[in-house]
Amino acid sequence: MELADKTALITGAGAAGGIGAEIARVLAAEGAFVVVSGRDVARGEEVVKEITAKGGKARFELADLSNLDEVTRLAGEAGPVDILVNNAAALAVGPTGDLDDNTFDQLFQVNVRATYFLTVALAPAMVAKGAGSIINISSLAGKIALPGASAYGATKAAIDSLTRSWADEWSASGVRVNAIAPGIVNSEFVHGALGSEMLEALRQEVPNKRIGTTNEIAQAALFLASDKSSYITGATIAVDGGRGIR
Repeated sequence: MELADKTALITGAGAAGGIGAEIARVLAAEGAFVVVSGRDVARGEEVVKEITAKGGKARFELADLSNLDEVTRLAGEAGPVDILVNNAAALAVGPTGDLDDNTFDQLFQVNVRATYFLTVALAPAMVAKGAGSIINISSLAGKIALPGASAYGATKAAIDSLTRSWADEWSASGVRVNAIAPGIVNSEFVHGALGSEMLEALRQEVPNKRIGTTNEIAQAALFLASDKSSYITGATIAVDGGRGIR
């Protein structure tokens, strides 16, 4: 198993049909002890139950990452980790002028602030150990213009920037920092935010004319978490069916 004796924390992993939950399943299948974090106890425990039923090791930690105190508490509860997957995200779609200040703040609190301070809390132990993999879940929206996603795209561009800066800061200490930029993915999160009509319109813009799966994102996360990617740091890997090349 590629991740035997490793501990991984995956945020935003409490929805069974989401990217975070699938990453948790895939990492657990490769031997990692997975700390599943989310905002819903019942749904989070469902993910944990599914993992343990297949012989994996996992536990759930409740956390609302829009609250900075919850971010700090989660870091303490999770304890030292070998792999951190910053997946939790908020998404709002609509004309720029229609975005209210509360929604704007929520986007940056969850997508940027939580990622920043959770990483700040957990990275020093990785640095002290001389090993670790931090994986930030970015987005195609951080690279190209997507209709109605200006603020969301700005948060993901910030994640790409943090990824590069942290890689430069910590890689000499053995801690690799990379990002995955999914395109349109068939997840509960995306379906709920965009709806079927917009999803179909976006699918038509993908070169291979299909929507990605959560497992395709999770396989990229497994690669970055494992020693197979030992010489990769500071990269943002697009898993978008080629949409970003247009």
